[in-house]
Amino acid sequence: MRGFYIGRFQPYHDGHHRMVTEIASEVDELVLGIGSAGDSHTPRNPFTAGERLMMVTKSVAELDITTYAVPIEDLERNSVWVSHVQSMSPAFDVAYSNNPLVIQLFSEAGVEVRQSPMFNRDVLEGAELRSRMIHGDDWESLVPAPVADVIEEIDGIERIQRVSDTDTNGEVVDEAHAGSDGASDPE
Repeated sequence: MRGFYIGRFQPYHDGHHRMVTEIASEVDELVLGIGSAGDSHTPRNPFTAGERLMMVTKSVAELDITTYAVPIEDLERNSVWVSHVQSMSPAFDVAYSNNPLVIQLFSEAGVEVRQSPMFNRDVLEGAELRSRMIHGDDWESLVPAPVADVIEEIDGIERIQRVSDTDTNGEVVDEAHAGSDGASDPE
């Protein structure tokens, strides 16, 4: 049985890793969808799809399961989002998500959806980690070691701090991507 789990993974953190570990105990193979693959270099999506692919791939290497990481670009039409995901991914039997919209869309398309408990969600949440990176607070203890290595390799802290700077009016430089909570947009 092959499972599918999508996230933006901005960045991939210990909450994602716990969920992946749980899913790995239920399936034979796992497809990890790198959501919002076309977005990068913004405060909400600082890392490229390729960088997130490295974070995920290196983090799951320790697991005894065949894993495929697949970039999934956003689609602004939720009614066809599942078929878009299926066209970009190896076939899968079950999808895993805690995102209400993702659950709804997969369910409407006849795909079995399983939920998993969230782990330490008040801290293990992408926005919290990105905020810690911006402000120089501890974030390394909340991600698998390979993720910290990738972020260091790409100078990710400098990038997120720079793209989060404000212009002279006190507004975030790139507000165009501040909203967008579409189906492929879970943390």
